[in-house]
Amino acid sequence: MGHSFSVEMSSSKYLGQMCISQRHADHVLFEGDLGKLEKITMIEEAVLVVQGSNGVLRIDLSRDELRKLVLNAKSKEEEK
Repeated sequence: MGHSFSVEMSSSKYLGQMCISQRHADHVLFEGDLGKLEKITMIEEAVLVVQGSNGVLRIDLSRDELRKLVLNAKSKEEEK
């Protein structure tokens, strides 16, 4: 199952780089500065929203999926 995302910047001056590779036809890079992180919320338990002073990142990721990812990362860290 795929996960969609969106990035909304308050100004193009916060967009660091947007690149579509000439060498790899399907390779795309977005870089920017969300600024100071202001809050993290969930929309209907299905979309993770990271709000910064310069923009917003939204990821189609449920609370359960996020919890599993965090727990998995913690267990891998403890194995080291």
